[in-house]
Amino acid sequence: MKMNHESKGIQRRKLLKVLAGVPFIPLAGAFGMNRSESDYEIDQQLTQLKGKLPEGKLGNLTVSRVILGCNPLIAWSHARDLIYPNRLMKAYMTDDKVVETLHLSRQAGINALVLTTEAFPVLNKYKKAYSDKILAIAMGTMPERDVLSNIKVCVDNGADAIYIHGRVCDSYVRAGNFEGLAKAIDYIRKQGLQAGVGAHCLETIQQCEKVNFSSDFYMKTFHNDKYWSALPEANREPYIEIGPNYTDHNKYCDNMWDLHPQQSVEFMKEVKKPFIAFKTLAAGAIQPKVGFRYAFENGADFICVGMFDFQVIDNVNLACDILGDLKNRERKWYS
Repeated sequence: MKMNHESKGIQRRKLLKVLAGVPFIPLAGAFGMNRSESDYEIDQQLTQLKGKLPEGKLGNLTVSRVILGCNPLIAWSHARDLIYPNRLMKAYMTDDKVVETLHLSRQAGINALVLTTEAFPVLNKYKKAYSDKILAIAMGTMPERDVLSNIKVCVDNGADAIYIHGRVCDSYVRAGNFEGLAKAIDYIRKQGLQAGVGAHCLETIQQCEKVNFSSDFYMKTFHNDKYWSALPEANREPYIEIGPNYTDHNKYCDNMWDLHPQQSVEFMKEVKKPFIAFKTLAAGAIQPKVGFRYAFENGADFICVGMFDFQVIDNVNLACDILGDLKNRERKWYS
């Protein structure tokens, strides 16, 4: 018994040392109940943290360098031709599991998430349960019937920043409709929020920079093409990311989000706005240790990563290690 108590004491001191300076939200009382088994599991996971996750500035917001992605939270997967993953994710990612994942992420130092409007109800459940704030970077769309309606929902639900969905911006820029896109960006700014342009296509960022389009940050797909399901280079065409999916293995099928990785790396070096990289793991095809380093060394100011609860601690530790050892980064930090 003596040795058992000593081990617990050592473990507790290690936990307190690691968590110094990391936001801590009381667990007791969540959902009006006493501490649950999952609360103790979170405590145990937090003992594995190596340190505090670095942060940067997005306008007036202080944001963790790793931002939680929303696809797992809303049970959406880019599963190529697999038919079961979305159903599996929906079975696992219940509201309680999402709230638990948000809480674990906050405790681990992730203080922001990207989300769509359908994720706001569960985010509000989290806020109510823990009386806590997690920065909401909302992804807005522009429906034809009322181009500002979805953005207004983001504003009404307390978004801290809003960017326009990548495929939407790709379509507007491809059509040369900068005026229409500017209407949405201006509206967001008038609400006192940071306004961003999303992009799957590098051409979108290139054209925005060419015309000096006014926005506060970019949200850009950013990954290498060294994975099996990547589209063969000879078959990559401009704006194919926003086109249809095909059953022909040599054509596009929801399997690549940065068609020209090296061109993206070179162009983004000269972009002087905060740059959030997403799809850094090519929707699960690239190992985090590869994708994280690739993104940060090649210029990303932040990375947006979808993750399940069992991936949070490993990803935070990995990001801390990589950010502490960036020897090949050439782009300045713009955050």
